[in-house]
Amino acid sequence: MGALPARDQGATMASAEIDSGICGFCTTVRTKMDGRVVRLEFETTCGYVENLAEQLTEVDPYREISYRGEGPVTLRLAAEHLVHPACPVPSGILKAIEVEAGLALPKDASIKPKKD
Repeated sequence: MGALPARDQGATMASAEIDSGICGFCTTVRTKMDGRVVRLEFETTCGYVENLAEQLTEVDPYREISYRGEGPVTLRLAAEHLVHPACPVPSGILKAIEVEAGLALPKDASIKPKKD
């Protein structure tokens, strides 16, 4: 594994606000580098995400950005705890991890399904 980018210890933590859509549940994930791991904190109105959050407390950011090997812990735990595969929360978690670790720039992403 390569070295993580240098981080200012006083820097603010990365976060993602996730509106899950028609279910009406909202989740905020906050991330903070701590050595070589990213620690995660959650606020959510979804019981399934609460269960996920209990297990997903820290990750190695380099393992989270690839499907190689066992793939991201975030997605494996999401498959165990969430009931809807199209839930955008796991993607939002991964984005916050990437930004906090300096592996991506913060930029909004969106999914806008419609039926014509």
